[in-house]
Amino acid sequence: MVVAGDDALAHRLAAELRGVYGERVTLVVPPTQRSVRPPVVGRARASTLFDRMSAAVNRAAGNGEGPPNRTAEPAGSERVLEAAELTESVLAEAGVERAAALALVHDDDETNIRAALTARRLNPRLRLVIRLYNRRLGQHIEELLDQASALAMAVADGEGDGGAGSGGLGFDASTTVLSDADTAAPALAATAVAGTSKVVQTDGLMLRAVERPPPGPGEVADPGLCTLALLSATTNDPAGADGSESSGSQGPRLLPDERAVAAATGRGTVVLETVSYAASAPSAGRSVVPFGSLLSRRLRWSFAGLVGCVVGLAVASMVVTGEPPLQATYLTLLDLFAINNPAIGEPIGRQILQLFSGLVGLLLLPVLLAAVLEALGTFRSGSALRKPPRGLSGHVVLLGVGKIGTRVLTRLRELNIPVVCVEADPEARGLALARRLRVPVVLGDVTQEGVLEAAKIHRAHALLALTSADTTNLEAALYARGVRPDLRVVLRLYDDDFATAVYRTLRAAHPQALTRSRSVSHLAAPAFAGAMMGRQILGAIPVERRVLLFAAIVVGGHPQLEGRTVGEAFRAGAWRVLALDTAASGGRRGGEPVSAVGGAGSGAGERGGSGLVWDLPSTYVLRAEDRVVLAATRRGLAELLGRRRRESAGT
Repeated sequence: MVVAGDDALAHRLAAELRGVYGERVTLVVPPTQRSVRPPVVGRARASTLFDRMSAAVNRAAGNGEGPPNRTAEPAGSERVLEAAELTESVLAEAGVERAAALALVHDDDETNIRAALTARRLNPRLRLVIRLYNRRLGQHIEELLDQASALAMAVADGEGDGGAGSGGLGFDASTTVLSDADTAAPALAATAVAGTSKVVQTDGLMLRAVERPPPGPGEVADPGLCTLALLSATTNDPAGADGSESSGSQGPRLLPDERAVAAATGRGTVVLETVSYAASAPSAGRSVVPFGSLLSRRLRWSFAGLVGCVVGLAVASMVVTGEPPLQATYLTLLDLFAINNPAIGEPIGRQILQLFSGLVGLLLLPVLLAAVLEALGTFRSGSALRKPPRGLSGHVVLLGVGKIGTRVLTRLRELNIPVVCVEADPEARGLALARRLRVPVVLGDVTQEGVLEAAKIHRAHALLALTSADTTNLEAALYARGVRPDLRVVLRLYDDDFATAVYRTLRAAHPQALTRSRSVSHLAAPAFAGAMMGRQILGAIPVERRVLLFAAIVVGGHPQLEGRTVGEAFRAGAWRVLALDTAASGGRRGGEPVSAVGGAGSGAGERGGSGLVWDLPSTYVLRAEDRVVLAATRRGLAELLGRRRRESAGT
């Protein structure tokens, strides 16, 4: 495996491939002096370890102290290569021509695309995983690179040359474009809001993982589609080990069986639900100015007062002149607009009412002018940024609408959650989205006094600090906690050790408030690693400090699934089949209709035209051509779909 990147995601991904999947990894990073931040994994230490292991293998093979032998690299080792640019010679030195997969996770889209085109030319059988923020461009790049690979392999097969690439290792040449922002955004958005779910999108549907408290005496817990996890017994204990990676009985248990769920009393659960994605999606079309925003509250009260004066004058005119109600109202309006004849020769009461009507008419003129000017100003600023309404409460304050914040904002609005954004850069990429979705925005440095107050932080429900500066996020969180100690806080922190220290300190200082520290690279790395191993990762859901993956795979070639029933294929703590994708083969499996496959739950599973059948009967036999959606732990997925390695003698 080759990983090329310039930030924490590259190091996290390399560690994931080594530690979880036991793969040999070559990490290509910029020179030390070009690194903005220190790497998560020690560069010199990893290189020294690899060199020592390679030298030992070479000595045992009688090769002396020569250069490292690539074929003698032990499983789980890492080689580090420093290069300022990903040129063709650098990729060749990294071993792309012999590699099974290449991950390009630079923060710059252009750098990744250029390197992907070069790598595809060097090795048409290479699996490519590319980090791109531009999703539309990513779709075109996927099609282009897959087409180029298919043509190159077709030419090679026609010439009788199968190549010495990765085809012999069981890897299919494919291109997967992922975004760390898209991968981490659902988890970040879900963490910030109590009662909402952790979500993963799949084929027009939304998988929703809901945390539920332990059932009370005599109550029966609703398992939803299935129970994904048992929460830690210390989740609500400020002094406990919330979020630990411990696999003990008190830690979180992923994918438990029915007996474990029944025996776990007093522990919360994470259950799976499906909801329609389109039902809650905000409109991305032309923004419409609400009628209520045309006039301010003062103007509306002024108009209400004038209407009350007109009604009062009409009633008085009825009493004084004896006119019928319609005639009295008509005369009052004529007097109000100064278009009625003077009441000369009329009773004194009628003359006094006409004077009062004229006075009210004079008061009406400035109110009408103010209403016209305010309405014009509202239409003029319809495309401008909104300010937080005065009575806003129970909202989420989102700090930073850059690459990550923009995706999180989209997820929050899809869940119909009120949001107020705070951004220091008036040219930030997420401001256009906020303007289109009519989301209130406060422009200003969050570290300056008064900015968070303008975002109504004292009435907010949660704070999401997602700027690129750890110190800014921490300062904002501490200031917000000073204003409201029970505020729910979610921090995006770069360094794991720093995040752990901050989390423990804030939890100890504010035991009644919920604090979470999230690393985007920590949430995104499993999805990138899974794509390198040759499967489609739909998303990841954090369960405390562990991660549960959702993947779509073809059953064929996996003896743990093929020929087994859904019940037999389930392995507690490792993986579980959730749904069957019927769209892959026209809605039938060997002549069996969809309704027979899905049973009673097939109707709900087909909602939204996704072709996914949920609530599969446990007796349904998985066939080689079936494509299924499953939930799995990282190690379980590695065991289920890890590629077959060559025997030690062959390596």
